[in-house]
Amino acid sequence: MTKKLTRRPSRATLLSFAIIFAVYVLVFVAEQLLPATSMLFTVLKKGATYALVAVSMNLLNGFTGIFSLGQAGFMLIGAYVYAMFTIPVADRASVYQYFDGGVIQFALPWFLAMILAGLVAALFAWLIGLPVLRLKSDYLAIATLGFAEIIRAVFQWKELGPVTNGSNMLRLFPNFNSFNITAADGHVVVYLSTIVPFLIAGVCIGLIVLLLHSGYGRAFRAIHDDEIAAEAMGVNLAHHKRMAFCISSFFAGVGGAMLAMYQTTVQAKSFTTAMTYEILLIVVIGGVGSITGSVCGSFLFVACSEWWLRFLDNEQFIGNFQVPLLRNGFRLVVFSIIIMIVVLFFRRGLFGTTELPDLFRHGRKESALK
Repeated sequence: MTKKLTRRPSRATLLSFAIIFAVYVLVFVAEQLLPATSMLFTVLKKGATYALVAVSMNLLNGFTGIFSLGQAGFMLIGAYVYAMFTIPVADRASVYQYFDGGVIQFALPWFLAMILAGLVAALFAWLIGLPVLRLKSDYLAIATLGFAEIIRAVFQWKELGPVTNGSNMLRLFPNFNSFNITAADGHVVVYLSTIVPFLIAGVCIGLIVLLLHSGYGRAFRAIHDDEIAAEAMGVNLAHHKRMAFCISSFFAGVGGAMLAMYQTTVQAKSFTTAMTYEILLIVVIGGVGSITGSVCGSFLFVACSEWWLRFLDNEQFIGNFQVPLLRNGFRLVVFSIIIMIVVLFFRRGLFGTTELPDLFRHGRKESALK
């Protein structure tokens, strides 16, 4: 009898899982001990949301080589689908006050609505992918960017008001605070509003990692490296490009639903082209082709833009001397300079194509050489 060989996880992989588990434990403990109004939790919630969207864009741009700029459009679709299908029936009359309560008169559980948000985004990706994926490089980027702008205008169209509420915002749907466990008097017993987005993003990113280590993931990488060689090896370019586009859009739709839960309201005009550029910037800063880079880059980007540099927007005095330049908007100037420095000195991003387990492997190799 032949023994079945099983591949055991390496020490670097086990250490990576231990670090990730420790991060989740720290987030949960911090949420119970620190004030709920702490800016830290705002950064963690938005960072987890942007991490998922950045990884989904990296799957397309970094691993498959398809340069798409339609991420904000798919996030918009996911946010709207989630909001439209989770608003309680009793609250629909007040939300859709200009459209007689709307046409949707039922509510789905949040997790079903989130999956539906991803599926609808993937459906739109499949429809526009049929003609658009025939294009390459800048032409594909322009086409997907145009789609994002069109879909934003369509969702604000008054004729679709009974479904999308037109240019009015959607609200009163379940958000991250809805996961907190409360007592009968309304006092929060256990805070879960930060750990839940971490769990959602973690599961989705884990699925993307498994995909990249499958046969389809290897086909995506082959397309990125050399389309002609990949096709010669039997890779169906049209099929695999469309699959990567739809999968990326699915997770972008889920990320849009998470963003809706973070913001507690949804309005089409907030899903601008600048949002896509922010996600692309995170991918570039973290490292095109690195899941770890996209995740870490997301939290660094959100922390710098939303928290650490906020003091630069306020006037500061040292005694009677006013510190020059510090005023509203100066934060963005400094943030832009930091980004320029990172791009100049880390041309492949902070992580390049390195993943978390690789850091431990490299460490062992260096110690062995010494």
